[in-house]
Amino acid sequence: MKASYVYILKCSDNTYYTGVTSNLSQRIFQHENGVFQDCYTFNRRPVLLVFYAEFTDITIAIQKEKQIKKWSRAKKEALIFGEFDDLPNLAKKKF
Repeated sequence: MKASYVYILKCSDNTYYTGVTSNLSQRIFQHENGVFQDCYTFNRRPVLLVFYAEFTDITIAIQKEKQIKKWSRAKKEALIFGEFDDLPNLAKKKF
């Protein structure tokens, strides 16, 4: 099966961009070089790849991308820094 990747970029404005691709090196090159002017990262370059995960099923990769996009900044940073034990607590709503 062809590999698919979910990735997170840190942008120059300190925001995070989450995406999915089947060719990680090509997609990062595109982000870094502003190939697509309507892309979120175009005016936020330079970008830095801070996280990626490989999947063998593109459907699961797309589901994970959508899931991560809904996460708070704190939860994304826990994933980026490998603080996996913190992820469940960061998912809880604060009332």
